[in-house]
Amino acid sequence: METIPSSSNERVLEMHTTKRRLIDAGLVMLLKHGYNDLGIQALLAVTCLPKGSFYHHFKDKEDFALQVLDSYMAQVHAGLDECLSDLTRRPLERIRAFFESTRQSYGDEGYMGCLIGGLGQELSGISDLFRHKIEGCFSAIATRMADCLEEARQEGDIPSDCDVREMADLLVNCWEGAALRSRLRRSPDSLNSMLDFYIRAVAVG
Repeated sequence: METIPSSSNERVLEMHTTKRRLIDAGLVMLLKHGYNDLGIQALLAVTCLPKGSFYHHFKDKEDFALQVLDSYMAQVHAGLDECLSDLTRRPLERIRAFFESTRQSYGDEGYMGCLIGGLGQELSGISDLFRHKIEGCFSAIATRMADCLEEARQEGDIPSDCDVREMADLLVNCWEGAALRSRLRRSPDSLNSMLDFYIRAVAVG
């Protein structure tokens, strides 16, 4: 999955009000209950919208969940843009800032974890469509991380001979595991420990 262009991000974030209400409510419900337990009637009840409003914007439940993922990823990319483009900070500090912001969002949501990871665990074994979609989401995040790590490599903040893509994939993998543990424990401790360990491990000196 390629990085979503900024113009596409804006289209996702500035969508029709009714569609926005459905997607926002659906995001919360998917985080709490997962895909299989998401009921369209329950979604309509939460949003106080008629069935026709749902089917005007979405073909079916699968299409809805995929569009919720797109909206979620647009928010992820907006967060990446904000943190990774802050040239007043060193590259590793920018990476830390993004994950600290993400950790704060998890806390605000009650440590429900990452939507991408949650749906990946639930659906990757039964749906190739979701498996490829979710892997694309992780790959897009890792690509953004690799670009920032390359800056760190060029500036001498991490070893010059490191494979930044491998390091970026490892970062995403470790974060997702920590996100699961934070959900189980309803605590940020796993996220904090993982991020501290990673930054210490990769930094020069």
